[in-house]
Amino acid sequence: MEHVVVRTALNGTPTAVVSNGREWSVGAEPVTWFERVSWWEAQRRMPKGLSRVDVEVLQVQVRLGSNVNSALTTMLLERDGLGGGWRLRDSAADAA
Repeated sequence: MEHVVVRTALNGTPTAVVSNGREWSVGAEPVTWFERVSWWEAQRRMPKGLSRVDVEVLQVQVRLGSNVNSALTTMLLERDGLGGGWRLRDSAADAA
């Protein structure tokens, strides 16, 4: 998964996502939830240093640059448990 930078306001609300050198402005209220990590499906033991059972997921609707008229794209981001940053899990352009 590609690592991305999530820029936030002072209160922690995401305002932009930087992916592949392009900045995407958040255009709708972000949604956050937690999912269970299914480490047992791929390994017999929990990976050393992982020590977590849930992963934070952030769904943001973003538009390229600051053009408020451009189409929204939905990005699903997953918290990187080791570094604390974010990784792009999926991205899909919304149909108008």
